[in-house]
Amino acid sequence: MTAAVALLEVGTGEGAAVRAVRVAAIASQHADAVDAEGRFPREAVDAMRAEKLLSIQIPADLGGEGASMTEIAELCSILGQACAASAMVFAMHQIKLSSLVEHGIDSDWHRDFMRRIAREQLLLASATTEGGIGGNLRNSICAINVEGDTCTLEKDATVISYGAHADAILITSRSHAEAASSDQVLTCFLKDQYDIKRTVEWNTLGMRGTCSDGFLFKGKAPAKQILPKPFAEIAAQSMLASSHLLWSGVWYGIAADAVSRAQAFVRAAARKSPGVQPPGALRLAEASSMLQMVKSNVVAGLKAYEEAKLDADRLSSMAFAVAMNNVKIASSEMILPIINHAMLICGIMGYKNGTPYSLGRHLRDAHSAQLMISNDRILGNTSTMLLVHKQDTSLLG
Repeated sequence: MTAAVALLEVGTGEGAAVRAVRVAAIASQHADAVDAEGRFPREAVDAMRAEKLLSIQIPADLGGEGASMTEIAELCSILGQACAASAMVFAMHQIKLSSLVEHGIDSDWHRDFMRRIAREQLLLASATTEGGIGGNLRNSICAINVEGDTCTLEKDATVISYGAHADAILITSRSHAEAASSDQVLTCFLKDQYDIKRTVEWNTLGMRGTCSDGFLFKGKAPAKQILPKPFAEIAAQSMLASSHLLWSGVWYGIAADAVSRAQAFVRAAARKSPGVQPPGALRLAEASSMLQMVKSNVVAGLKAYEEAKLDADRLSSMAFAVAMNNVKIASSEMILPIINHAMLICGIMGYKNGTPYSLGRHLRDAHSAQLMISNDRILGNTSTMLLVHKQDTSLLG
């Protein structure tokens, strides 16, 4: 048993990592078809449900396993080494689940909903983007309308990843019709409480299996399904950090698999010419060094998050936001050079599809990393904070 698997043992029975490895084996079998057909990775998600991975973050008293962000990031990495789209679906589900776990725990409805997620292994999707605001999730045009005990919402959601396949959607809006664009709430709508009409088709270079189409959303639900905390607080204390960390786990997994394929190629070449250093061996060493840098970056970010969770002020601080932004920037920018190194090592066998060393899917999926959320937008936010916040220069955090 590896150290990672041992780390994720949960009470009695098999650990989450053992189960994730089984899911990854299924995801790997269908990864090329998911990519080529641009279809939802239903086999992998069905396996996640069967292994009860969709509820691992939920507290144990509500039917889950109380997994930490560090443990979930490791699962994202395991899945990312098999099928990036499957891993990203899992990561985005867990990101939305973090909003419920961290900010809905004192609400009876949301506690009951978490019990249902654990019992039925429901898949959560997110609708934070909107036509007219670009990718700025901290602004909304649409507003939720509350009348008595009922709320209604219409939203032109330009992206809802796997929206057509989700069991519930957590969606942002202004808190009321007169609210400022940044005065937002997050509401959970169940599948039988909304209609979605596809307006934009997801036909992309990579991450094709996330099926992130655009939809016109129309929903009606009891008003108690609005999360009790403002979305500004949810975004700052759980959503943005979990997004940067879990996405980075997925990206690390993509890069790790690319390096593994390059290593297998070099080893095969070495066996053919014993005693002769094979071409690509030095590039492999370079790729290994860069991969370790990505791992160190993600591990440090996870450690910072777990420590900050113990202090609400620290969790909402500029220092923490800058640190999480930097994790995302570094992870998303470093994986492309790693995969390019692997491509150069494997040569035409990496460039071709259908070989044991094929890297085209890895490279295309990795290009999404700098666009989810745009690195330019993140750098702009960080630069603004650094005008008033002193850069942390300590190695001790």
